[in-house]
This record gives sequence, C-alpha cells and structure tokens, in this order.
Amino acid sequence: MDIAAGRGALGIGLIVAGVVVVAVLIGAFWLGVRIKRRELPPPTPDEQPRLPEDGPVREVREQREPHEVPKGRHRLTPHEIPGHGNTGTRTSASKDRPRWDEGNSGSFGSGGPGGR
Repeated sequence: MDIAAGRGALGIGLIVAGVVVVAVLIGAFWLGVRIKRRELPPPTPDEQPRLPEDGPVREVREQREPHEVPKGRHRLTPHEIPGHGNTGTRTSASKDRPRWDEGNSGSFGSGGPGGR
C-alpha cells in the first residue's frame, strides 16, 4: 500500500512541475512582449540612408608607408615620438604591392623554403 501512495505523490509532483514550467514560459513570453513594445519602431522609407549626390563611394587602392622615426643620439620613448608613439603613414611612391620573394621568409616564420 505504501508503494501506491508514493506513485500518486510522484504523479502530482510531475503535474505541479509541468504547471510551473508552463507558467515560466508564459511569463517569459509576456516579458518579451513588454520589452518589444518599448523599442523604437523601424525607420520609415524617408528615414533610410541615401546615396551621396555624386554617387557611391569608390574604393581607393594605394600603398601606404610609415613616416620616418626621428634619428637621435639616444633611444626614443613613445612619448618623445611625434604623435605620442602613433606614427602616421603617407602614400607610397610605388604602386606595386609588396610580395614575398621566392625562398625568403614567409614560410610560417622558419625563413626556409617551407614544404618544398
């Protein structure tokens, strides 16, 4: 007889747990609806970004090279370099992209010929 009473309590416990899970899911849905209502509405067609009058922006391909670091008698610290260590760049006179030379470096740091 004790076994039958235990099974009934287990069944009631499962039903209670199911009701709790359903209540949590309904609460999460309700909270999501409340948060969604507070968000700004999507932009209207008039508020959408427009192309510039002179057309789309084109990509500029150029090679950049760093500005030279000033030479001195002693080693410079970053705060002594113009721009506080953030050296700028300028357009390079060469338009060719630098490429690895055959057999020189570029082999995952080994400097050797790699897998040849």
